[in-house]
Amino acid sequence: MTTPRPLVVYGVGAVGGVIAARTRLAGFDVTAVARGEHLAAIRARGLTLVTQTGTDAVALPAAASAAEVDWSTKPIVILAVKSHQSASALDDLSAHAPAETPVFIAQNGVANEAAALRRFANVYGVTVMLPAAHLDAGVVIQQSHPVAGILDLGRYPTGHDELTEQISAALRESCFHSQVRDDIVAWKYRKLIANLGNGVIAAYRPGPDTDELIARARTEAEYVLTAAGIAFATAEQDALRRGDLLQGRVNDDYLSSTWQSVARGHTEVETDWFNGEIVFQARLHGLHAPVNELIQRVTAEHARVRRPVRSLDAGAALRKLGPAAGTPTHGVVESPPGPPRSTRPAGV
Repeated sequence: MTTPRPLVVYGVGAVGGVIAARTRLAGFDVTAVARGEHLAAIRARGLTLVTQTGTDAVALPAAASAAEVDWSTKPIVILAVKSHQSASALDDLSAHAPAETPVFIAQNGVANEAAALRRFANVYGVTVMLPAAHLDAGVVIQQSHPVAGILDLGRYPTGHDELTEQISAALRESCFHSQVRDDIVAWKYRKLIANLGNGVIAAYRPGPDTDELIARARTEAEYVLTAAGIAFATAEQDALRRGDLLQGRVNDDYLSSTWQSVARGHTEVETDWFNGEIVFQARLHGLHAPVNELIQRVTAEHARVRRPVRSLDAGAALRKLGPAAGTPTHGVVESPPGPPRSTRPAGV
């Protein structure tokens, strides 16, 4: 089962670029929305897809904004910009795309679907497990092979429909694994927990202290989300879903998406939508999230002042946070809940 409707991939960086290239190579009608040097390179020589097996120059139409897209063909949008770019992207889309346009949110974080639902009636969540990189204009790197990534999806906030089945099938035809999930938000929260280490990987030198900082951020997040009554897929479910599907890397030096943003000299990163989401939920429910608050602030400053990637000492961060003692109970939380104290890794 495939979809006869065209696809508009809005944002063709690492994730969006691989999705656009792979669906186009599978024979689907795809338009990319890009900007700057990346847009110019795609228009001049196509989108270059680098994989473990070689390089493809993928020819596809490229637009500078939603104004240049032919909406009369009733295309489906796959939104793949970084979370801090969502507001401007949705402004652009809502100014030109019909309100009934289906919008699939292929973004990390959990706030983008709600933002899109304010503008569009048909919104879908996509859990993105797609090792990819984008550091050079006109070039994206698909790290995993032969499976390019895992892109599970469902209607937001819950459920599924015929279109979810069609898009999932189209993604499977394009070298992705994809399942339709009625509880897609719970899976996106699990991916959020995994992404809490992105800022640490970008800012701090690798080592045991960095590993501990990531583990504490993830454990703190599980505690906060549980106290807030927010459902999330377990680490065991996530590990079972991933299995051994995501194999190998083209370049081991290309790390998280936040690392890539800092390496490219960007002054804005997604940390407010990753660690900041945990801080937000903690504040809403009278809790504290000091580990995630520290990572949120440090990573944002790291990018803003253009410090080199992986140049900070995680040991200093741990000393500032102080020792963690005890283990909170996950699941039922007595009222009033206390601050999270465990350093047990979340298992992702």
